[in-house]
Amino acid sequence: MTRYLARRVVGMIPTLLVLLFMVVVMVRLVPGSIVDIILEETASGAEGEAARAALEERLGLDRPLPVSYVNYVTGVLRGDLGQSLWDQSPVTEQVLRRLPPTLSIAAVAIVMAIVLSVPIGVLSAVRRDTWLDYLLRSVAIAGISVPSFVIGTAFVIFPALWFGLSLVQFRYVSFVEDPVANLKIIIPPAAVLAIGLTASVARLMRTMMLEVLTQDYMRTARAKGLTGSTVIMRHGLKNAMIPVITLLGLQFAFLIGGSVITESIFAIPGLGRLLIDALRQRDYPIIQGVVLTIGVMVMLTNLLIDMSYAYLDPRVRFA
Repeated sequence: MTRYLARRVVGMIPTLLVLLFMVVVMVRLVPGSIVDIILEETASGAEGEAARAALEERLGLDRPLPVSYVNYVTGVLRGDLGQSLWDQSPVTEQVLRRLPPTLSIAAVAIVMAIVLSVPIGVLSAVRRDTWLDYLLRSVAIAGISVPSFVIGTAFVIFPALWFGLSLVQFRYVSFVEDPVANLKIIIPPAAVLAIGLTASVARLMRTMMLEVLTQDYMRTARAKGLTGSTVIMRHGLKNAMIPVITLLGLQFAFLIGGSVITESIFAIPGLGRLLIDALRQRDYPIIQGVVLTIGVMVMLTNLLIDMSYAYLDPRVRFA
C-alpha cells in the first residue's frame, strides 16, 4: 500500500508541472489587459505607448514566457503565489481567506448528496420496476436536467415572495465566529449544488446495486440464511460504492471549481467570486493562484479516491 501511494504521489509531479505551465499560458490568452484598464482614460498616442511600456515593465508583463514560467514555479515552490497587480496584497493570503467558504459549501453538498443518494439508489434497485422505482428515477432525471443556477435562483426568489424569507446573507460569518450562523449561510447554496449531485449519484448507485445483486457471492450470502438487509448492507453496498466514490470525488473537485454562479447568487465570498473579480480586473496573479489552487485540490481529491480503493478493494493494497 505504501509503495502504491508513493507511486501515485510521484506521478503527480509531472501533472503539477503541466498545470503550472497551463496557468502561466492561460493568463496570456485572456482578452484585454490590466494595462488597458489602467491607461484607458489617462494616456494616448506616443505618450500612451511610453506609459504602457513603463507600466508593463513595472508589473512584469513584458517578460518572455519561459522566464515567467520559471519565476512562477520558483515562487510556488516557496509557497509564494505572487502579489495582486492592483493593491500588491499577497495572492496566497487572498486565496486562503476565500478558500474556507468554498470548501464548506462543497463539503456540505457532498454530505447531503451521500445521505440522500445512497438510500435512494439502493431502494430503487431493490424495488426494481415498481412504481417507487419509476418515481425515484423520474425525480433523479429531473434533478439532473435542471441547471444549478435555475435552482439557485428559485431558492432565492420563491422563499422571498411566499414567506418574506431571504436566504441571501450579505455578511459572511465564519464557522469559528458563529457555527450556527455559518451553517445558515452555507446550507442554502450547498443544497442547490447537492440536488444535481444527488440525482447523478442515485442513478449510478442504482445501476451498480443492480449489478451487485446478481453476483454469486450475494446468492451465497442469501443461501446462508442472512436477511435481505444484512446481505445488502454487509456484502452489496461496499462493493457497489467503489464507482460511486469515484464519482463523488470528481464531483467534489467540480463543486470547488464550478461554484462560481452559486456563490454569486448567494453572495458567498469564496474562490468563485474571487476568480470572477480577478477576471474582470485582469488581475493575472490572482487568476493564476485560484486556478492553481483548484487544480491542486483536484489532484489531491483523486489521490484520496485512490486511497479509498485500498479500503474498499483489498486487491489494491497489494498492487
